[in-house]
Amino acid sequence: MTDTTILTLAKEAIKLCILISGPLLITALIVGLIISIFQAVTQIQEMTLTFVPKIVAMMLVFILTLPWALKKLVSFTENLILNIPNFIK
Repeated sequence: MTDTTILTLAKEAIKLCILISGPLLITALIVGLIISIFQAVTQIQEMTLTFVPKIVAMMLVFILTLPWALKKLVSFTENLILNIPNFIK
């Protein structure tokens, strides 16, 4: 296994992690921003107001993107396992 192969595998793994976690992180960012604006306008400073909508929105996005994320992970794993003979050379 060469240095280039290891770096390519690491790059693909990191890219996959970012791709899969992206929708959840973007959802948390958008919901948090909307709630912060709402709290600033209404001057309600309730701590639980920030957590509950974020959790609900992230669970919804997680459920909606789960088939796509599993397909990506299975594809990456299959590719990795099928290329083991090439890595040994």
